[in-house]
Amino acid sequence: MRTVYLNGDYLPENEASVSIFDRGFLMADGVYEVTSVLDGKLIDFDGHAVRLQRSLGALDMQNPISKEDLLEVHRELVRLNEIEEGMIYLQITRGAPNDRDFVFPDPDTTKPTIVLFTQNKPGLADNPAAQKGMKVISINDIRWGRRDIKTVQLLYPSMGKMMAKKAGADDAWMIEDGFVTEGTSNNAYIVKGNKIITRALSNDILHGITRAAVLRFAREAQMEVEERNFTIEEAKEADEAFITSASTFVMPVVQIDDAVLGQGVPGRVAPRLREIYLDESRKAAI
Repeated sequence: MRTVYLNGDYLPENEASVSIFDRGFLMADGVYEVTSVLDGKLIDFDGHAVRLQRSLGALDMQNPISKEDLLEVHRELVRLNEIEEGMIYLQITRGAPNDRDFVFPDPDTTKPTIVLFTQNKPGLADNPAAQKGMKVISINDIRWGRRDIKTVQLLYPSMGKMMAKKAGADDAWMIEDGFVTEGTSNNAYIVKGNKIITRALSNDILHGITRAAVLRFAREAQMEVEERNFTIEEAKEADEAFITSASTFVMPVVQIDDAVLGQGVPGRVAPRLREIYLDESRKAAI
């Protein structure tokens, strides 16, 4: 049985509970982060901690824990749950006032709720899907306008994954005004003529921590990177495509809707970036 962290306490998962009045439950009034664990160490922890603070600030929400204490909680959960490869999920909500109300509760009397738990994922780095690539479908992006805030409002991404599953695909890329925004839980990229193309940062997409690292490694490896919007039609004619996220690292995409990319197998760029990312991230893990 897992040990989880709830509001300062380490508890067996079946003993941890949150109020029915918690605004994360009632209003999706909360933010989250997911940090990967490789070799028992944390990947990109600093980036996730910085983005967490950014998300909280954008929602005028207090951070109930310091960065140093948060690091200690992550490490303790890794130790207690004996995680070698996996993920740590963190969620902070605006807390549980005495009743339901659209108006934010007084932060002096209603403290945030903080929850962390682990997910054990042996073989995370050696995911066989990376060898064959994944298939995605395109769907309309009908989410709210602040996708740069990593909130717990994940209903439409969940629906997108179910649309993909129903279509026999692995995931969905979301389209707005003809342009690809991102995947349901990842950033999207295409490769054309050895150039890596991905949407520039804005309120329209999540500012991926893995995205930032991968683009930095790509530039250090003398790969050309262009940050701009690209259409779904352009994506279907690309030489390669891939996604990045904390849980998939770099994952090749070999088919978009009915369009098979290249030879229908991972090309050269995505597997090389995955290799670089995993090597460099392991070196920098804490």
